[in-house]
Amino acid sequence: MWKGLKTHSWAKKRFKITSTWKVLFKKACNNHLLTNKGDNNKSDGYGVSLSKTYVKKVKTLFPYNQ
Repeated sequence: MWKGLKTHSWAKKRFKITSTWKVLFKKACNNHLLTNKGDNNKSDGYGVSLSKTYVKKVKTLFPYNQ
């Protein structure tokens, strides 16, 4: 029985595709020990866009968002 294409579940947790098809990711080192880090390090949530070399590879992991 064919169940269709599935989005890679690990990619759902790490990347976000916007309505204009930009690929955003969350920066690392922002989970704990935040009192010792500056505001600039903590400011970006999902606001960092992925470089153009990796965008095509990541979009293949999301079959319904292309």
